[in-house]
Amino acid sequence: MPRPKGTVVVARNKRAFHDYIIGDRFEAGIVLTGTEVKSLRQGRASLSDAFATIDAGEVWLRGANIPEYLQGTYHNHAAKRNRKLLLNRREITKLEKLVGQAGRTLVPLSLYFKDGYAKVELAVGTGKRDWDKRQAIAARDADREMARALATRNKRGR
Repeated sequence: MPRPKGTVVVARNKRAFHDYIIGDRFEAGIVLTGTEVKSLRQGRASLSDAFATIDAGEVWLRGANIPEYLQGTYHNHAAKRNRKLLLNRREITKLEKLVGQAGRTLVPLSLYFKDGYAKVELAVGTGKRDWDKRQAIAARDADREMARALATRNKRGR
């Protein structure tokens, strides 16, 4: 059977955009077992508590939840195990430099299949302070109010 073409998003980390200012983005492959792939193909995953670390020149995804495959046997995987991410050496050294700066961390943004291969989109994030979050919420609310006002104005104009 040929590999499916295109991109199929399995999980997104919506909380990352709320908690971090997102910087550079990287695409990484991920080392998975067979039952993990089957569970992902069913669309079952969560990145809400996930983060990535660089240990001894290797990048690891920690805290990502891929639930056990329902039809799996005793060979099933652990749901929250650490998973190795696949990046080339230049990308890893660039990530080490970026994360080495104060207040920066690696945040997974999404988990998806690209042309049949499981991938993770990583970003270098800087933590937002409470006032940054309030400012972002206020700006979003103001945009919604403007859109509402324009919509009612345009309805009356007909």
